[in-house]
Amino acid sequence: MAMKKSSVEQIFKLLNDTIQNPKSELDYVNHFQLLIAVILSAQTTDIAVNKATKSLFKKVITPESMLKLGEEKLKSQIKSIGLYNNKAKNIIKCCLRLIEEFNSMVPNDRKDLESLPGVGSKTAGVVLNIAFKKETIPVDTHVFRVSNRIGLVRTKTPDQTEAKLLKIVPDWAKIKAHHLLILHGRYTCKAKKPLCETCVINQYCQFKSKT
Repeated sequence: MAMKKSSVEQIFKLLNDTIQNPKSELDYVNHFQLLIAVILSAQTTDIAVNKATKSLFKKVITPESMLKLGEEKLKSQIKSIGLYNNKAKNIIKCCLRLIEEFNSMVPNDRKDLESLPGVGSKTAGVVLNIAFKKETIPVDTHVFRVSNRIGLVRTKTPDQTEAKLLKIVPDWAKIKAHHLLILHGRYTCKAKKPLCETCVINQYCQFKSKT
């Protein structure tokens, strides 16, 4: 059963009131570092990415400095991260394209972002949302799980989930929805054992097994 518009509004109001300053937990100082961090975060936790980039980002601030570092040294910096070989190759290719096609700047257009090696729909959506304040709702495992578990959507794929969320999320919350749902899923609506007893949206949640 579709959730009432008033319930959706209340869910995001309560999440917004509870989660202070909802934002990415990735560490970065500019749009380029954000892009690299998001590429690295695929199938990896933000904590693991931050550990790997702590020393990397002291040396690498631009595409040019990444190319100067080189693929092999990049691999040694990020070898604690899953799929680091492929990620390193894509990052080097991505930097070359940024220099050659975009004047070393991270583009603010989805099509341009998705043309970069290592950048798919989700990565592009995250960068557009965080760096350029676009109303995108990228769907990772947390967003997909929480949205379907609590009854915001009934979808089978991330693309379907984002399209549906963009239709039902209140306009004022669209810029924040991605992070509100991620952080709620990371710390409250956990995969194996959701903390229903302390959940601020419990009364609106349609999860059949909630406590």
